[in-house]
Amino acid sequence: MSRGLTIAVVGLGFGSDFVPIYLSHPDVARVVMVDTDSERRRRLAASFAIEDGYDDLDQALEDPDVDAVHVLTPVFLHAPMVVRALGAGKHVACAVPMATTLDDLSMIIEAQRTSGRNYMMMETTVYAREYLAVRRMQEADELGALTLYRGYHVQNLDGYPRYWQGYPPMHYLTHALSPLLALLDTTVATVTTHGAGRLTPDRAVGGFDNPFPAEVGLFRLHDSDVLADITMAFSQTARAYVEGFSLYGQRRGIEWPIDNEGPLTVFDMSGPPAGGRGNQVTTSSLEVPDRPELLPEPLRPFVRPTRFRHGAMTEPVDVGAHHGGSHPFLVHEFVSSIVEQRLPAIDAVRSAAWTAPGICAHASALAGGREVEVPAFG
Repeated sequence: MSRGLTIAVVGLGFGSDFVPIYLSHPDVARVVMVDTDSERRRRLAASFAIEDGYDDLDQALEDPDVDAVHVLTPVFLHAPMVVRALGAGKHVACAVPMATTLDDLSMIIEAQRTSGRNYMMMETTVYAREYLAVRRMQEADELGALTLYRGYHVQNLDGYPRYWQGYPPMHYLTHALSPLLALLDTTVATVTTHGAGRLTPDRAVGGFDNPFPAEVGLFRLHDSDVLADITMAFSQTARAYVEGFSLYGQRRGIEWPIDNEGPLTVFDMSGPPAGGRGNQVTTSSLEVPDRPELLPEPLRPFVRPTRFRHGAMTEPVDVGAHHGGSHPFLVHEFVSSIVEQRLPAIDAVRSAAWTAPGICAHASALAGGREVEVPAFG
C-alpha cells in the first residue's frame, strides 16, 4: 500500500493495551480510538498524544480514512459490530469468541465473503510463547504420536459486569481448544458435554440459558484419534485462574504451569527398564523462550510488560503483556494480511470452526450430555 493503515480500536478496556502496539507497527500510520465512555477515551488519547476519536463504531465507519477496525467490546456486541464494519468496507479483527450462535457464525462468513475484506478472530493462545514452544516440538516430532489433549479455562467471574453473570462457559471455549486444532490442522467432528454444579440464583442474572457454573466436554476430531478433554468454569469452582492446555504423546508430555505462568513441565518417556515393567519417565521444567525475532523490531518489546513512549507523548505508559505475550503477534498477523492482500491465519472460516464446538458443547450440556455433531464451515 502507498500509505500506512488507519486502525480503529473499538473498546478501550481490554483494547487499551493494543493501542500502543498498533502505534508502533511500521505499516500503521494512525490509530483512532472508539469508546462510549468519553472520559476514558479522552484520557487515553491525551496519554498517547493522539486525537480523541469517536463515541461509537458507526462514526468510525463513516471515516473514509479508517481501513480496519479491531473490536474489543463485550461478547454480545461482536457479531453485529463485525457485520456492520465488514458491510462498511473495513477489514475487521475481533476478540474471541467470534459469536455465540451458529447462525451468527454463518452470517459473519457471508459478510466477509461479500465484502472482500479480511476478518480475523484474535485468538491469543495460538500465538502465546507456550504454544509456540509446543508447536516447535511437534514439528520436530519430539512428542511422538499424540494421544490426549486437556484444555482448561477456570476463572472466577464474581463481580464482573452483569453481562458476564451466568455466561455459558463453553461459549468461551476457543482459548482452551484452539491450540490442538491449530497443531493438527483439523476441526471438531462431535462433542459430548455435561454441566457441573448448579449456578446460585444471584449468579444466574445475565439472561443466559445456562444453569451451570462449569462444563466438561469430550471432543472428537476429524481425521485424528486424539481425544480433547476440556474443562471450562466461570464460577463456584475454587481454583486460581488458569487458561491453558496439557498435551500427551507417545514420547513426551507437556503440562501447563499450575499457577498459569512460569515453566512448562516436560515428561520424557523412554520405555520400560531392562527386565522391568512400566516406563522410565524423566520430569523436567522448561522455561519457555520468547520469540521476538518473529516480529518487526518496533513490536518486540511488547512480548513482555514494557514502558511505551511514542511521538509527542509527554510521559511513558505502562503496557501489559497478557496471554503469553501474544498481542504483538496478533497485531502483526492482522496488519500483514491487509498489507499483503491475503487471508489472515485465523480467517472467518477457521474462526467459525474454532468457535462452533463451544456452541455445540453447551447445547450438549443442556441436553444432558447428548452427542452433538459440529457443523462444517468452508
